[in-house]
Amino acid sequence: MHHYRDLITLFNDTFLASHNTELVRGDDEPIYLPASVGHERHRIVFAHGYYASALHEIAHWCLAGAERRQQVDYDYWYCPDGRNSAQQQAFEQVEVKPQAIEWGLCLAAGFRFNVSTDNLNGSAEPDRQGFQEKVRTQALHYVAQGFPVRAGQFMTVLAGFYGQLVPCAADFEVAV
Repeated sequence: MHHYRDLITLFNDTFLASHNTELVRGDDEPIYLPASVGHERHRIVFAHGYYASALHEIAHWCLAGAERRQQVDYDYWYCPDGRNSAQQQAFEQVEVKPQAIEWGLCLAAGFRFNVSTDNLNGSAEPDRQGFQEKVRTQALHYVAQGFPVRAGQFMTVLAGFYGQLVPCAADFEVAV
């Protein structure tokens, strides 16, 4: 059984002391909040207690560098659902790497990964299969060259907790 409370415990046990960052359940949209006067810790807030949302937000954090982690939502560009073709293309371009990391985290947790084109109400019809192939290509690159350090560290933690192996190239060959 995959429960978001396990992710909170595993993440916080792994990164709270070393990176002053905690994973917390939110009620609405996910967001990353750096430490501030009102809150001494950085917070990765995921949506509605959804396990998949937590893994996706962790993937973004694993990719963000030190400077980005000092800014709300890493100061990344984001255009919400309802994108046109150009906006959808830009969205997919910035989502390839985090979704490749998310796929690896899902595999390490024994959890089903679903690529997200995240444009249900947009005028552009996303090429889900094409985007999935880009994510897969990036994941295979990470397997060959190494995942970002924090991503690899958390994959090891997840694999140990869920009795899985750390993902290898063959794991990304199966269609999701």
